[in-house]
Amino acid sequence: MAKFSCEDYEYRRTEGSVSSLNYHFVFVPKRRKAVLVENVAQRLREIIFELTQEHGWKLITLEVMPDHVHCFINAPTHESPADIARWIKAKASHHLRKEFPELLKLPSLWSPSYFVASTGQVNTDVVKRYIENQKSK
Repeated sequence: MAKFSCEDYEYRRTEGSVSSLNYHFVFVPKRRKAVLVENVAQRLREIIFELTQEHGWKLITLEVMPDHVHCFINAPTHESPADIARWIKAKASHHLRKEFPELLKLPSLWSPSYFVASTGQVNTDVVKRYIENQKSK
């Protein structure tokens, strides 16, 4: 039977909560242009890393492709995925378009949409079985 406890996984602990909120984001440049290359890609990595430091997020993994970005972040409960996406896209757009004038050719750096999926330390089936087994206790 699937059992888990806080000791089995790395959880984020605050005075009022224990959580494991991991978000997988995908951001795409406007018109899916392959502009995230070389120095632009490196600077984008730096900007995202700076944001993780500022907000206390844990950057699990980051991959910058020429036409999209995968960012896997563990975040506290008080910051929504929508806010995280907005902060990353806004700060990256501001700095990258300022530092790399060739990006000004695009009407905006990012597509207005993004992808996000949440994950935890265990998969959905394990949580479902754990909850269902609470009745039998």
